[in-house]
Amino acid sequence: MKNIAVIGAGTMGNGIAHTFAQKGFKVSLIDISPEALERGLGTIAKNLDRMIVKEKISEADKKETLDNINSITDLNKGVSNTDLIVEAATENVDLKLKIFKQIDEASPKNAILATNTSSISITKIAAVTSRPEAVIGMHFMNPVPIMKLVEVIRGYSTSDEVTNQIMELSKTLGKVPTEVNDYPGFVANRILMPMINEAIETLYNGVAGVSEIDTVMKLGMAHPMGPLQLADFIGLDVCLSILHVMYEGFKNPKYAPCPLLVNMVQAGKMGVKSGEGFYDYSTSRKAEVVSAQFN
Repeated sequence: MKNIAVIGAGTMGNGIAHTFAQKGFKVSLIDISPEALERGLGTIAKNLDRMIVKEKISEADKKETLDNINSITDLNKGVSNTDLIVEAATENVDLKLKIFKQIDEASPKNAILATNTSSISITKIAAVTSRPEAVIGMHFMNPVPIMKLVEVIRGYSTSDEVTNQIMELSKTLGKVPTEVNDYPGFVANRILMPMINEAIETLYNGVAGVSEIDTVMKLGMAHPMGPLQLADFIGLDVCLSILHVMYEGFKNPKYAPCPLLVNMVQAGKMGVKSGEGFYDYSTSRKAEVVSAQFN
């Protein structure tokens, strides 16, 4: 398994491409937007530069990693000669189903089709393909080159052979794969998103402010990042999408998104990606609390 296609050049996609390429895999990074591809490759180069400064890699390593990545806007062409395809598009079920129908038709019949979805049913995605036994979840954590965990999610029909291949491949990448079954939110987000949602509810109910809530969780619970800052980092729109999937999947009101989260996303406050969420990132990378909107 040497030829990898990664669909989507956003935060997760370029991180996944970076990780495979740095380990010597040949990667086709696919996105319909040339601008997104340019930004993605730029991000990879900057992240490699940071590793050079920290003396973790050399200039030669950076060149080799970048040489291993081929950017392409044609999805059919990009997946035509691959052993593994990792879809990392927007967390939208209709979009993912459309992509999987297309890659199922365009890719080699022995290729494994993986999705980086953080909440959408692997079984549902697999059902639109002719090879449900070869469809699996590879849920990488952000930032991908640094975070060790890969949540490996088996769909209802995913074969033992494919699961074992992806588990071993993840280890080759220097990751720690953890096998879980296909239920809404899997393990990571089934536990994380209710916590983030409850932190937003705590803010919404006026119990405490943004920095106070995050401080309690960092200093009191030993979390490296407070839940509201983490929500900004993930993307408030992504958090909302995941909560919707879990609420629809379980029909349990505990997964219903807080009205404040809904309003912020509707107002375009997505977190780091938009320059503002629970914190303000517009003038510098140092987060400043946006307090006026909660008074």
